[in-house]
Amino acid sequence: MDLIEGVMIKKLSPILDERGYLQECFRSDWTVFQKFGQAYITVAFPNVIKAWHLHKSQTDNMVCLKGNGKLVLSDNREKSSTHKKINEIFFGEKNPSLVTIPPNIWHGFKAMGNKEIMVLNVPTEVYNYSEPDEYRLPYNSEEIKYNWDVKMG
Repeated sequence: MDLIEGVMIKKLSPILDERGYLQECFRSDWTVFQKFGQAYITVAFPNVIKAWHLHKSQTDNMVCLKGNGKLVLSDNREKSSTHKKINEIFFGEKNPSLVTIPPNIWHGFKAMGNKEIMVLNVPTEVYNYSEPDEYRLPYNSEEIKYNWDVKMG
């Protein structure tokens, strides 16, 4: 996949034994690590689109822990070599991955199938309640040319 400039995907490898499995999600000695701000989980129910979000200074580091989801990115950086490029990234139980999303990339996700997803995000900044670094557009905004419908064929 031809990724948007600055976006990184790290395949994660569960360690399985007869008791279950362990899967590292984010480590400070990985090359994608910049700094720790906070960690939180977010859940998307089936048929819900959580989009569009953008941060001007924060980098997000997302792992889909439960279910399978589609994460969509759109490069908003005018001077980027991938300006206006769209990436679709499928992540979750069937494709465990850490996705690093730099600032000024519109992003959103939805659950695939009829099962909710749970996403862990470890952003580089703490959430500032009085002045949030969070900008939003509706999922069907004309500013981003993307159709969230299921693709058949």
